Amino acid sequence: MEVHPGPVSAPNTTPDPIQQGMAGLAVEGSTMAQKEEVVAKYSSSYGRSMMGRLLDSPDGGLQMVGQTLTFGGWVKTGREQGAGAFAFLEVNDGSTFTNLQVMVTKEIAEAHGGLKSLVSTGTSILVKGTVEKPPEGAKQTVELKAIEILHLGQVVAGSKSYPLAKKKQSMEYLREKMHLRARTNTIGAVARIRNALAFATHDFFQKHGFLYVHTPLITASDCEGAGEMFQVTTLLSKADEMAAEAAPPADVDSLRESASQQGAAVKQAKDAAAADKGNTELQQAVTQQVEALKQAKANLQKAEKQQQERTSMVGGLPRLPDGSIDYSKDFFSKKAFMTVSGQLNGEYYACALSSIYTFGPTFRAEDSHTSRHLAEFWMIEPEIAYCQLDDCMRCAEDYVQHCCRYLLERSRGDLKFIVEQIDKTAIQRLEHVANTAFKRLSYTEAVEILEEAIKIKKKKFEFKVSWGVDLSSEHERYLTEEVFQQPVIVYNYPKAIKAFYMRANDDGRTVAAMDVLVPKVGELIGGSQREERLEVLEERLQASGMPLEPYEGYLDLRRYGTVPHAGFGLGFERLILFATGLDNIREVIPFPRWPGHADY
Repeated sequence: MEVHPGPVSAPNTTPDPIQQGMAGLAVEGSTMAQKEEVVAKYSSSYGRSMMGRLLDSPDGGLQMVGQTLTFGGWVKTGREQGAGAFAFLEVNDGSTFTNLQVMVTKEIAEAHGGLKSLVSTGTSILVKGTVEKPPEGAKQTVELKAIEILHLGQVVAGSKSYPLAKKKQSMEYLREKMHLRARTNTIGAVARIRNALAFATHDFFQKHGFLYVHTPLITASDCEGAGEMFQVTTLLSKADEMAAEAAPPADVDSLRESASQQGAAVKQAKDAAAADKGNTELQQAVTQQVEALKQAKANLQKAEKQQQERTSMVGGLPRLPDGSIDYSKDFFSKKAFMTVSGQLNGEYYACALSSIYTFGPTFRAEDSHTSRHLAEFWMIEPEIAYCQLDDCMRCAEDYVQHCCRYLLERSRGDLKFIVEQIDKTAIQRLEHVANTAFKRLSYTEAVEILEEAIKIKKKKFEFKVSWGVDLSSEHERYLTEEVFQQPVIVYNYPKAIKAFYMRANDDGRTVAAMDVLVPKVGELIGGSQREERLEVLEERLQASGMPLEPYEGYLDLRRYGTVPHAGFGLGFERLILFATGLDNIREVIPFPRWPGHADY
């Protein structure tokens, strides 16, 4: 996959209300009122307007022709023309996909080192100018004719050249330049699409009466039971501190002998003072010897404590008599981890506030280098009280369709670029999912379809298919892309391959779980009706080999007013992969973390 840092013309046909500053302006309105409407509120000290408000307005900015405005951004490309009489700059500030063309004359540029100082890719510029309509046949609806340059941030010349060249650059290369890659067309478009999907997420749940709950990033329980968790501890830093401060341990035997001798000296001084009670010097000597004994005992106690601590340390970590690590000495006085899911905590609030959702980062210490895995990623996890699996599936379907419609309405410019440069079917896929009811079938039916495809259609899969085996991405994509050619919800999975908290069905073999499968990605959502029966949940935990103690609060929900409830989880980055058609999940999160990589 390669990316163009340079301009691609893709005007946004449907404006975002947030960027629709021009839409409400009357043509006959005063010049001052128009300019005040366009100026960015929190950049008013520079009188700066955002390019999206001009270029994404319904008429593409024609309403502002003749007005003087100020824009700031970064030069995508620049070229001198007219034998050095003027230059055209393609400038972008990130508020829209479309670049603003700025025309600067030689005279205007002279105060800043001439035209050559402006045209380098990566240069930042704050420029005041007049909005004009370009000549017939131009790609741009409007352009800016500069009348003054207010700020110029040049690309420093020297041995370290600007790393984002005009030529195509691979995604792998851009991952090495994560501090700059947001300036490329692809990553900039993805960032705006990510923002739109995040807004759509809150919009959907807020409109349907859900409360947004922040669940903790640090937890003592393993929600998924997979054990692939990042541990949180201060013991290692303490071990490093002890190693850095390592001093020869005090000689406890010597200090004990010294204290014993000092005790004898005190007795001798007391005996002498008792024999001559009127001798003040002997009384003072007793006091001095007693103080010396106190200090000797304190030194001995300190050394004995240090000796005890060192004896219990193995490899720099405190140990219990059986050799295991003594976590009572850790920050939280127990094992603690980065959360793999906010679900359990979300259930606590759903069982009091009815409908909640979480939207935050989660962490999996899975040593995977595939294009579908990250060590840190964001999850959206709604939980709903008095909700069965059918309701949960309906909520998941409505949410995905809402996100698709929102993108189609608000991100046309970025999606047009995606179609031109990344995935020709992206808009078509979004429209199809937005307007097509999701097919529902049981896991058993899904396996039968896959087995029939192997037997009759001679379909070849890399991973085997049989009842009881979890479906792989290739199986999921075959169902949604080839068999049904629509989104699919598979439900009632085998109990043995699903988490302990999923409600056991009456058949004793399956649980009330569901996965939402979509084209391009496969599984997008995983969810279930939660097990609300105390005795069944305890049995499932024990059968999974998990201790009950860390889940006492979770079990209490079943002891104190248990309620049927359900929920699901969606990996946010997978939703962006689905929307953009990008091949690697590392491109849809600003700063990806995967094994061996935690840069910037």
